[in-house]
Amino acid sequence: MNRLTRRIGDASARRPWVTIAAWVAALVLVLPLAGLVGGSFVDDLVAPGSQSEEAMELLEERFPEASRGSAVTVFAVPAGERIDRHRTAVEAAVGRVAEVEHVATVTDPFAAGTVSPDGRIGYVQVTFDVPEMEVKPEQVDALNDAIEPVRDDGVVAEIGGDAVFINAETPTSGAEAAGLLTALVILVVAFGTIVVALVPIALALVAVAAGLGSIVLLANATDVSTAAPTIGAMIGLGVGIDYALFIVARCRENRAAGQDNSTALSNAMSSSGAAVLFAGGTVVVAMSALALTGLGFLTSIGLSTSLVVLFAVATALTLLPALLSLLGDRIHKVRRHRGLRTRRAKKSKESEESKQSENAENHKSPEQTAWWRFAHRVSGRPWPYLLAGSAVLLALAIPALRMETGFPDSGNDATSTTHRRAYDLLAEGFGPGFNAPLLIVADLSTPGVDAEGIPELARRVADDPGIASIGEPRFSTAGDTVVLPVLPTTAPADAATSATLERIRGIIPDNVAVSGLTAMTDDLTRQLADTLPLFIAAIIVVSFLLLMLVFRSVAVPLKAAVMNLLSIGGAYGVVVAVFQWGWLGGLFNLHETMPIVSPLPTIFFAVLFGLSMDYEVFLLSRVREEYDATGDPTESVARGMAVTGRLITSAALIMTAVFLSFVANPSPLVKMMGLGLATAIVLDATIVRMVLVPASMALLGRAAWWLPRPLDRRLPRITVETMESEESEDTVESNESDDLPPPPGPTPAPTARIS
Repeated sequence: MNRLTRRIGDASARRPWVTIAAWVAALVLVLPLAGLVGGSFVDDLVAPGSQSEEAMELLEERFPEASRGSAVTVFAVPAGERIDRHRTAVEAAVGRVAEVEHVATVTDPFAAGTVSPDGRIGYVQVTFDVPEMEVKPEQVDALNDAIEPVRDDGVVAEIGGDAVFINAETPTSGAEAAGLLTALVILVVAFGTIVVALVPIALALVAVAAGLGSIVLLANATDVSTAAPTIGAMIGLGVGIDYALFIVARCRENRAAGQDNSTALSNAMSSSGAAVLFAGGTVVVAMSALALTGLGFLTSIGLSTSLVVLFAVATALTLLPALLSLLGDRIHKVRRHRGLRTRRAKKSKESEESKQSENAENHKSPEQTAWWRFAHRVSGRPWPYLLAGSAVLLALAIPALRMETGFPDSGNDATSTTHRRAYDLLAEGFGPGFNAPLLIVADLSTPGVDAEGIPELARRVADDPGIASIGEPRFSTAGDTVVLPVLPTTAPADAATSATLERIRGIIPDNVAVSGLTAMTDDLTRQLADTLPLFIAAIIVVSFLLLMLVFRSVAVPLKAAVMNLLSIGGAYGVVVAVFQWGWLGGLFNLHETMPIVSPLPTIFFAVLFGLSMDYEVFLLSRVREEYDATGDPTESVARGMAVTGRLITSAALIMTAVFLSFVANPSPLVKMMGLGLATAIVLDATIVRMVLVPASMALLGRAAWWLPRPLDRRLPRITVETMESEESEDTVESNESDDLPPPPGPTPAPTARIS
């Protein structure tokens, strides 16, 4: 792997303008092509094999009119007035709504039951000629335009309903730019020069642009979730900056050690470049594992994010060395006086030997860093630090034990959206259950209830305390399918609604099913809860095997899995405390509590487990490199932390800034992910990497690098972050026994090979 990344980097550095031109051509090809033939995003909220899916398939086959998308146009007047005083203006608005493209039917705005008891709020049911998932944002905008004139008559008019909630375009917050600006400031502080700081930002933007264009193209071939571009951009910005940061930092370290520009860059691509390739591959594997859930929208999020991460890795391995070769000495300015000032670039007349002497003079040894001293302090008393760090993470994870999941509905969106305001008006005028309609679908062609038994079925359903009302049955043209519209007494995301749904399904015959968006999302929540343990186990097993291949150890990957679970649990707990319990909600612009979005635990685990492997690889690969050279397990951890501590801290700060910027996003899922990922990264880079890792490694000693000899012989060898020269030959070492490995001699670390 080291030789592969070295050769890719060397080739890019030798022909920098060709490499840059290739990336420009790729962007010029992908972005316009995405605009021309790219697909639109849609959320496939179907749980395969669920009762709601079977009912919807039956309706699409036999009763397509009942499976079409629907919206609600809501009209309201101030307290003390009646909506019928504005009959002319309202009816004119309804007439314009009926003329919108794909609108099939609209109901009478003043029919019985469509006006609230106080006469202040009324609604019109709008039915489209396409399913809910196929309603375009343009149709939602057209509906808004159609009702706009009635507002001049003093009437409040809003558009809501499932089709609008699913397909309305959610505006971005604009705070992402603030996250990038913060990242730029951190990079300037870390490197002391604006030139170096701009390089990782530029690479991340290129990777995200290419990745998002590819996601739009992917949407032309398959259904892609509306959340996929935002999540892809969030992860792409974070890893894109971090991957470039790791390579640039290693290149500067090599230069400070006395290597010339070309050698420093080549060795950085061999070591940190290989680590980037492995870390990016781990993220891709973790995100691709979302396909194990069997849910289409999660699979699309996994594939989309993987595309962006692949572009981030590609830019780091090709575009970055091309840029660094063009920048030359400007990338290697060395700071002095604790980073408060930078040394001005040498004049061109100064010799290369003088520059190398300056770099060596300013290069700190590991023993001079606070990270080295702190690592020895932790190693000297490992048990107190291990127990204290674990206690903090476990305490933060306690709220996660009370996590309640559910899908967001219109009531969770910002009040600036029309569908949220429509939701509130309908709940006020007709009860919270109006926003959670259910469809009871009976297949009359199979044994069970028949047409004559429908009234009795309706009576039994209406007798349930969680049911507010049940509408008149609607029969298909062939008379083989019947639909009963039902309104519960509680809101869509209310746990009581889920309990009502379960009771109803317990009393209906085998040829009857319950569907509708509320039932579909409830089925999705249940399926996600059922598949989450399998999903977590699969990711842990795969990551364990990958780390065992890289570090030739059993204890290191096991330790990594346990500590990642601790940091993820802590982040889960913080998200539950903020969003579900309302703690510090005002700090994050939350005005009400809400359940945790059902897909979040699954997506969050995949993303974080992949990202945490970045820090695991970059820290422990340097530790392993030092251990191979010295044979001292405690000193190797201290030296590894000394050379990576500031780098990992800077990378974590950058990711935290990027992720926190997405907390301002109106989407509940994106908002929760932003806070959760930022929290997890902070915990992972501080408590885990800086406290738990050195403490546990000190307790394990040489056992940390033990691998049974039979496994050592059979497993392929993949090494990252080892320094090698082009002329070196691959070597293979194995443990002499199944006991603890003997301390390595002072020879260089083994070179990389995949066999």
